[in-house]
Amino acid sequence: MDIGETIVKVVKWGCAVPFAAMMLLAVIVAIFDDDDEKEEGADNKTAVVDSVKSEAKEPVVNEPLEGDPYAELDELIGLDAVKKEVRSLANFVKVQKQREAQGLKIPKMSYHLVFTGSPGTGKTTVARIVARIYKDLGILKKGHTVETDRAGLVAKYMGQTALKTDTMIQRALGGVLFIDEAYALVPEDGHGSDYGQEAISTLLKRMEDYRDSLVVIIAGYPKEMKRFIDSNPGLQSRFNRYIDFPDYSAGELTEIFKMYMRKNQYTMSDEALDYLEKQLEYVVAHKDRNFGNARYCRNLFEKSVQQQANRLNGVSNATKQQLMELTTDDIKNALR
Repeated sequence: MDIGETIVKVVKWGCAVPFAAMMLLAVIVAIFDDDDEKEEGADNKTAVVDSVKSEAKEPVVNEPLEGDPYAELDELIGLDAVKKEVRSLANFVKVQKQREAQGLKIPKMSYHLVFTGSPGTGKTTVARIVARIYKDLGILKKGHTVETDRAGLVAKYMGQTALKTDTMIQRALGGVLFIDEAYALVPEDGHGSDYGQEAISTLLKRMEDYRDSLVVIIAGYPKEMKRFIDSNPGLQSRFNRYIDFPDYSAGELTEIFKMYMRKNQYTMSDEALDYLEKQLEYVVAHKDRNFGNARYCRNLFEKSVQQQANRLNGVSNATKQQLMELTTDDIKNALR
């Protein structure tokens, strides 16, 4: 029976007992209104949860690969200063482990790192290698990396960011939590309501709670990362090791392009290679701060392969050499 039928019956009965009917009617309406509010409240809570779920961004989890991480570090194109810094850090840890084994005092140190540099300069790749080196040194048990950014740590509604950040940290225990563009957690103007500070507070507490099972590497543009670190004394004390990733030179970008060719069984004529080198020199000379470095080369390679496919579309029974070779025209069309 719905509220309308109930009210009609009460009103008919109320003709005989007016006062009692009015009192009963008021109670019934209040009960139905209360039920409606409860249902509406439940709907709102469900909507909030669904919204959070729909916005949740799954982190990229990279399990440690087999092989020698030091050799992989050496094989990276360019990044000589970065390799030197990582090697120096590894050497320091090794010696401290030996001192500890001999019962000697060891200085308190932080394994957390700040990677500064433009996009596509190898920060994520080196973070994965560092995680494996830390495992090799006995600092971490698993050596995996969990890669995320502001969207993976900050929730949309009040009180949910701490839980979201903590969940991400739990997935990273035993490995490295890599936070790209970490400066986005603190608004540049420093004003307004923002849940990024809640994520930072949770992160700093968990870095202390799990100091023996969690390493955090944060990354981003140099200027923005300095602003981010300076915004919180807790960040300053925990992140005191910086590694700068310089932009790639035109020659290094050429080597990266050639690496993609080797891995995917493509070749290039001398003429095409000469054209590529000149174009990369021009691009590097006119780049802006958003230049993608290695990402630019990867995209250029993929577009060149697509142009080769377009060129060979009308060729029946293409030879192996034709299927492998990228021409000058392929590069030209890819650059358009």
